[in-house]
Amino acid sequence: MPALFAPAFGNICTLYLAPLVVAMLAGKVVAQGEFTFSDAAPYLIGFTALMFGAEILWRIGIHCLNRVDVLGISSLYNTAMDKLLAKDSAFFHDNFAGSLTKRALSFAKRFEDFVDSFVFEIFASFVPMTFACIVLWQYDPWLVVVLLGLIAVTAFIIAPLIRRRQILVDEREAAVAAVAGHVSDSLSNMQVVRAFAAEPQEAAEHRRRVEDQQRKTLLSWDYANLRIDMAVAPIFALTNVLGLFIALGLAGGKAGVEVIIVTFTYYSNATGIMFRFNQIYRRLESDVTEAAQFAELLLDDPRVVDATEPEALAPKDSGIRFEHVNFAHAGAAPLFTGLDLDVPSGAKVGLVGRSGGGKTTITQLLLRMTDIQDGTIRIGGQDISKLRQADLRSLIAYVPQDPAMFHRTLKQNILFARPDATEEDVLRAAKAAHVTEFADGLPQGMDTLIGERGVKLSGGQRQRVALARAILRDAPILLLDEATSALDSESELLVQQALWDLMQGRTALVVAHRLSTVAGMDQLVVLDRGRIVEQGSHEELLAREGTYAQLWRHQSGGFLGEDELVSR
Repeated sequence: MPALFAPAFGNICTLYLAPLVVAMLAGKVVAQGEFTFSDAAPYLIGFTALMFGAEILWRIGIHCLNRVDVLGISSLYNTAMDKLLAKDSAFFHDNFAGSLTKRALSFAKRFEDFVDSFVFEIFASFVPMTFACIVLWQYDPWLVVVLLGLIAVTAFIIAPLIRRRQILVDEREAAVAAVAGHVSDSLSNMQVVRAFAAEPQEAAEHRRRVEDQQRKTLLSWDYANLRIDMAVAPIFALTNVLGLFIALGLAGGKAGVEVIIVTFTYYSNATGIMFRFNQIYRRLESDVTEAAQFAELLLDDPRVVDATEPEALAPKDSGIRFEHVNFAHAGAAPLFTGLDLDVPSGAKVGLVGRSGGGKTTITQLLLRMTDIQDGTIRIGGQDISKLRQADLRSLIAYVPQDPAMFHRTLKQNILFARPDATEEDVLRAAKAAHVTEFADGLPQGMDTLIGERGVKLSGGQRQRVALARAILRDAPILLLDEATSALDSESELLVQQALWDLMQGRTALVVAHRLSTVAGMDQLVVLDRGRIVEQGSHEELLAREGTYAQLWRHQSGGFLGEDELVSR
């Protein structure tokens, strides 16, 4: 409360009580003809007390407001991050990371601007104006009626103009977000930009977006200046003239010089709100619009959510079952129709087949990155849709084809899989994944920062780090999606041995285009356009002379031939 009322009381002291004291003193001088210092002493003491009191109130208000701002910003920063973390994968596929970052930070930062504007501009202006109306009423009610009436007329005239400007502001802020998104997209893919000598076209696209932002920004600013302010100016002038006219009439009658000074000063201070109203609203609408851009992202609930009353995690084993699963990507034809897949506990199963068959999709469904439309997926007999997502994923160590790296140290990237792991655990996992072989040559060893998305590491090194994470995770289910595709042949032999060691006693589901990497699995599942067309061991499938045997013959050195390779 001090944060809210202190600035208002400070304005009452400086803008309305101080002029009142000066007016009363001037009235005494005029009335008596002469005025001694002793006569003026009470007024001077009162004026001094008011000025010092106002300053103290302002300091108290700002002290309290600083704490309100910090608490509010911190809370909104945390809220924004929590909401983003609750979103499903599809949400991040549809939004630029840079745009999301800008919106999330603005959502919190604009709280400070909004609160400051409300406290120092709105509340600190309208509360003192109430005090001014009480004083003016003592002189003549018409002073209050004229003042409030013309302020109301001003609000009535500019309200539709403000609504029109809000549309322009929305367009302006959307253009700002588009610029931020493009900058983030270009910087994140700078290697590709340079590889294709695409700097000129990226710069041109950036200029195009900036020009669009500038055009829309000027439209919103000019509308405020040429429409709203020009509508306010005549009413502002008229209000002050009428106030002075009424004051002069009263002075000619009974009130004297005091009413002229008080009325002119109060009207000037109060009607200043007319001009500041547009500026205040302009700041508030910018604050609200930027915050609303993030809030709009939260209107659509995540598509993947925990059950209202989730089951406790109590799998009887680490077996995986897909039962009559139907699934289609958004806007696409059905991929799986009645899919049945059984991976016994402790089994090592390879998923193979041409691109687009649904191999990677199976891993995403198992992780609940997206949900099936019908059917059931079970782990250890439990329906994964009835488990908390965090509990489900605690059962799985996942290594994707393109491992994500954080702009942190090598050790921190591995430790991400199990933050409570010891230094010895991290080093053991790093050695098992052959990370230490290249880490020892880095400037700070395991404490070396690897850059955004791990740009300081090669593709093979990033895959080794991802494998070290999986080893450190020590989960009962191992999910590998082309986990060794970026490794050279020598490194692959070493890492594959580490993977075979890791698979012992665990259920492993391995996606591979390079068939030699999964030939030794307990079972191979051949997928084609969402259907399981073959299932069995490497030898069994070769003997059938079916799809798998055809793919195997088309391989050279373990890779699919040109006629079989399709970008995933």
